[in-house]
Amino acid sequence: MPTPTGTTRTRTRVPLAVHVLGLSVFALGTSEFMLSGILPQIAEDMDVTIPQAGLLISAFAIGMVVGAPLLAVATLRLPRRTTLIALLAVFGLGQVMGALAPNYALLFVSRVLSALACAGFWAVGAAVAVAMVPVTARARALAIMIGGLSIANVLGVPAGAFLGEHLGWRSAFWAVAAASAIALVGVVALIPPLPRPAERPRIAQEVRIYRDRQVWLAIVMVAFAAGGVFCAFSYFSPLLTEVAGVEEGWVPTVLALFGIGALTGTAIGGRFADAHLFGVLLSGLAGSTVVLVALALLGRYAAVAIVLSFLLGVTCFSTAPALNARLFNVAAAAPTLAGATTTAAFNLGNTGGPWVGGTVIDAGFGYASTAWAGAALTATAIVVTAVSLRLHRRTGTAPVSRVVAGPGTGTGSDVPAKPVRTDV
Repeated sequence: MPTPTGTTRTRTRVPLAVHVLGLSVFALGTSEFMLSGILPQIAEDMDVTIPQAGLLISAFAIGMVVGAPLLAVATLRLPRRTTLIALLAVFGLGQVMGALAPNYALLFVSRVLSALACAGFWAVGAAVAVAMVPVTARARALAIMIGGLSIANVLGVPAGAFLGEHLGWRSAFWAVAAASAIALVGVVALIPPLPRPAERPRIAQEVRIYRDRQVWLAIVMVAFAAGGVFCAFSYFSPLLTEVAGVEEGWVPTVLALFGIGALTGTAIGGRFADAHLFGVLLSGLAGSTVVLVALALLGRYAAVAIVLSFLLGVTCFSTAPALNARLFNVAAAAPTLAGATTTAAFNLGNTGGPWVGGTVIDAGFGYASTAWAGAALTATAIVVTAVSLRLHRRTGTAPVSRVVAGPGTGTGSDVPAKPVRTDV
């Protein structure tokens, strides 16, 4: 934002509404990630194997992949505030359905329903958050929303594991339903009505972004980065107890350490990603790969596994703001589909990661093999990032002359043309 002297401020205040969205994401993130701490209990109660129970994580991710673009388009003409309220309400009902599910099939359906609502909230909420800040603060605004996921890992996931151990896994679903109700009150009270855009978004024009190879490189980059982490994280509970020999009562504490690492990584990534996007991406992905390899080799030692759990949270979440910002930057011409594409890309990885992890477990390689498979996926993400960087350097960075408004927000505003900083 230009100052009276013509210089550029290095820091821009992020609106309170963005923080409210981050708090709402806490409930969504807890539901998305908490199964990693209660898979054994669900498997035993539903009389399925742990890999089959792990498919519930993939079910949620599939719902996110499908739901993000569909709901972004379906809610295009609806007021943004009304859309966020409706999606949070449906999400809460999905949690109640899961808590009451009498069998695996209905639990599976409840996960897909919850994911559809979660996807819509992410797509709309991320577009609104990006529209509220200048282009040079996108990663920071998105880091606040991602911070909700980090806090979910610090508090929500360990709490879910604790409830699952002492009160049964269904109590974790009831707790998330209560958290989503509180988030709903926050959105109703603090998110203001948002005006419609002066110019109606045109989906037919926005889909043209998919002709850009940088958009596809960003999608693949995100999918492999997320898939690598969730390949291992989805099976953390049995990995800790069966391989590292950690007592079951300590699993929530270890998951909390992962969450603290995630919160730390998000803060680091959000601080530097706007100025050094590719540098954050490459260093974070390399760090995740090293940590996963170390977990595969040394995960049988409880103390080492615990430390590596924290470090994995730091490295994988340090890239999250940059991954989000990269897709918003290359898909800036598609205000409706940018957030949906980002959500879908992350959840392609969240779908494939648990599936790959379950496949190697079923093949008889053991729980530690999920870390090897995850490292292979994050290493692939490094290669894709390097290709994207090389193409970026060859073609240069086009100036962004406008902060693109989210679908139906009308909050975009003209700003002086400035290049999107993506220095290494």
